[in-house]
Amino acid sequence: MITNIHVNKPEPMVSGKQLELFNSTSDIRSTIKALVAGKPVLITAFYSNGLLLLKELQMYLKNKLPNKTFQEQRVFRAEYHKLSNLVLIEIAAHKLTVKKSPSIGWLEKLYPETSDFLLTFPQVQGLNSAWQWYQNGISIPVLRNKLHPYYGTYFPTRFDHLILFDNWLKRYEGPKKSAIDVGIGSGVLSFQMIKSGFQKVFGTDVNPNAIVGLTEFMGDTKLSRKIELDFGHLFGKFEKQTELIVFNPPWLPESKDIDNLDGAIYYNQNLFPDFFEAAKKRLLPEGKLVIVFSNLAQITNVTNRHPIEKELAKGGRFQLEACLKRTVKKASEKTKRDQNWRASEEVELWVLINK
Repeated sequence: MITNIHVNKPEPMVSGKQLELFNSTSDIRSTIKALVAGKPVLITAFYSNGLLLLKELQMYLKNKLPNKTFQEQRVFRAEYHKLSNLVLIEIAAHKLTVKKSPSIGWLEKLYPETSDFLLTFPQVQGLNSAWQWYQNGISIPVLRNKLHPYYGTYFPTRFDHLILFDNWLKRYEGPKKSAIDVGIGSGVLSFQMIKSGFQKVFGTDVNPNAIVGLTEFMGDTKLSRKIELDFGHLFGKFEKQTELIVFNPPWLPESKDIDNLDGAIYYNQNLFPDFFEAAKKRLLPEGKLVIVFSNLAQITNVTNRHPIEKELAKGGRFQLEACLKRTVKKASEKTKRDQNWRASEEVELWVLINK
């Protein structure tokens, strides 16, 4: 049983200073001016007033900042993140105080000790969406059952890489005694491996919410006996050699320009060298190392360096058995961001074996 893990959650605020108040009769321009000057603004009266202010803030930034290229979109989102998180909302007795608010069960579940506090409006939006996903579940094409992702846990919203992995698993003829899933997240790759007949999967994650969420999700079912979890970096406590190691790492290198980097999306320069060094020790001589990746960083000109190609070029530890690719589905028509680059995006499945 996993115990004594503190989950990541928005930090509750208690404000002692005078806050600017905002409702539908407030002057939008002066409110945005206050946000730009770094002053927090409290939403009053109705929940919809928060939505209105954020919409106006987006329009203000669109007029001020270019938002066409991939890099410009990253800068735009960082600026929006900074200003929108000065917009606050009040919670009392684990409920939002403004009228016509959504009911969010996380407020009680994540904050049992604190019933009255402030959060930023985007944090509340995130909690609300996460509660809907957690309650209603999410259908994943490669799984029989729905996922019920815990708050703050990455879960896939696109499935091309999962289909690629599923197709590879169907053709896999090696032993199925054990596997390690590095960065298990919401558990999809592990569930795919169990579905395809693996007897035991060891899953690790540096995100405590992933471990707590999966422990709760699996409960005392058969899954909980087939999937063993550890809260830790890369391989965590799992030292034993295995026949299959699976890794779906972040697909973009971190950028110094962006604050509040999401560890599920951006990797630092040590991640891949550390991973390959640790994987070499834990892969059985005839085992396979499977990495699910994408050419996203190359086609968006974030970098021309590919961390897996770099490892293979060094030539010391692994050799390539196969690299399978699948063209990514076109972006949804509803997506407002300019995603023309999606036409040339491919997900990749790299199969490496010991030298």
